[in-house]
Amino acid sequence: MKTGKIIKVSGPLVVAEGMDEANIYDMVKVGEKGLIGEIIEMRGDKASIQVYEETTGIGTGDPVETTGEPLSLELGPGLIESMFDGIQRPLDAFEKAANSPFLEKGISVNSLNRERVWDFKPTVQVGDEVSSGDIIGTVQETTVVLHKIMVPYGVSGKVKEIKSGEFTVVDIVCVLETEKGDKELTMMQKWPARKGRPYETKLKPTVPMTTGQRVIDTFFPVAKGGAAAVPGPFGAGKTVTQHQIAKWGDAEIVVYVGCGERGNEMTDVLNEFPELIDPKTGESLMKRTVLIANTSNMPVAAREASIYTGITIAEYFRDMGYSVSIMADSTSRWAEALREMSGRLEEMPGDEGYPAYLGSRLAEYYERAGKVVCLGKDGREGSVTAIGAVSPPGGDLSEPVTQSTLRIVKVFWGLDAQLAYKRHFPAINWLSSYSLYADTIDAYFNKEVAEDWSELRIEAMALLQEEASLDEIVRLVGIDALSEKDRLKLEVAKSIREDYLQQNSFHEIDTYTSLEKQYRMLKLVLLFKKEAERALEAGVYLNKILELEVRDKIARAKYINEDDIKRTDEIAEELKDAIDDLISKGGVLNA
Repeated sequence: MKTGKIIKVSGPLVVAEGMDEANIYDMVKVGEKGLIGEIIEMRGDKASIQVYEETTGIGTGDPVETTGEPLSLELGPGLIESMFDGIQRPLDAFEKAANSPFLEKGISVNSLNRERVWDFKPTVQVGDEVSSGDIIGTVQETTVVLHKIMVPYGVSGKVKEIKSGEFTVVDIVCVLETEKGDKELTMMQKWPARKGRPYETKLKPTVPMTTGQRVIDTFFPVAKGGAAAVPGPFGAGKTVTQHQIAKWGDAEIVVYVGCGERGNEMTDVLNEFPELIDPKTGESLMKRTVLIANTSNMPVAAREASIYTGITIAEYFRDMGYSVSIMADSTSRWAEALREMSGRLEEMPGDEGYPAYLGSRLAEYYERAGKVVCLGKDGREGSVTAIGAVSPPGGDLSEPVTQSTLRIVKVFWGLDAQLAYKRHFPAINWLSSYSLYADTIDAYFNKEVAEDWSELRIEAMALLQEEASLDEIVRLVGIDALSEKDRLKLEVAKSIREDYLQQNSFHEIDTYTSLEKQYRMLKLVLLFKKEAERALEAGVYLNKILELEVRDKIARAKYINEDDIKRTDEIAEELKDAIDDLISKGGVLNA
């Protein structure tokens, strides 16, 4: 391979000359220790390289060798339950090789374990014709995930030999007879991280990814194959919201990317996920999770690569026909890495110093989400749902990363510092958030959950918006200026906020709410409004309606066990009886 020579070192940016045979995005080995880097700019024979390791000790005149290959990931059995850094180096193997808990320079480790054996079961026979994406066999990777071994992209032919039994990821398990001669296949394939994996067709996302979080599922749902952003200031609960979606979202595989976040947040994930029992499988959540950690104290250039590493792994499992959710926490830290490298390259800065291509890079990432018909004969469908946290400085949602993200994604869960200070979690502001999937997904909910789901949602949202208008009147002239009907609206809106939208992620029952229970809870709150209006029309004073004991039962409906949700019917009957009783006693005479 062609070797060049370093002429400039600026932190993680290294410039080398004599690189005329290299190409943009080629991986290179920098210095005597062979640090991993990637060419990000070519000018004549000079290559600007972002180095994914600490560059201390690197100097001018040191050699640079190009590999001739882009940053590529190893995809195969062994991904699930693993924790990688931003360029897919397994951190446990790295620690053993370095004999240190800290990242050491110049250490090379394989992404997938070459020694571990997997039980490969073929699904094709000798003589079968196969092409890109066809499944040739399976491996039970964990008790939850069946790993499907696929024919790599661009390969097709007739099965000449197929094996069965225990093999490592580099052992040959299948031989194909192709037009260019025999092609040997292993259980592992490689794919460039920055290039989206191909598929047959992209489909319109119409099925929700339910999360068990009431404010999300009811008001601002995300579709499987959709993209969502969670912007919010420090302490508003971005990470906990993402943890909740990772824990309870009905995706089959979770990829969690800790991109430039604090190390203790990744520690929380590492400590919590193995202990969490997945309600769908009864197994540990880690049995279907891949973690990518590139925390704030790790090399900044690798932070830029980490979200591409995550989305490529997500696409690989999507191609098997799984629904995958990828959490990027946080894309702001990734954008900061872009800004740092752009500054060192002396590029013309855009808004707030971010590079002019910030928007297109974000779009490149989010556009890789989607619901698709995968390559292969069986026409299986898979999806990648991308959820990115954004950490705007001081909670300023007008800053470039948030604004560029909002132009791309269809769901905006705006976290509000004021709600967080009031201990209202999830602190998603119902007045500023939105979901462009809501109308499409309403049709699904109306069919699968209840016919009047969308009606209830629209009515509840209208009440919350009306509450905001009435609050301004109250602040100006006091609550006494409102009619009893308007005061009732304020009380019902308060009930929606406190009894429905507020959810305790650390409470055994309240942490997750099924769609059926969400529907029943919301119906109960709105039934109270309907019945109270009936009583007001009959002449009952509002304070008598608000004193009803059954209101406390409506408020505590969130703590009813999922197995016992029919108790909401009893509360509804009790409410109707209590209102009938008030009316029968003569309404006004009761005052």
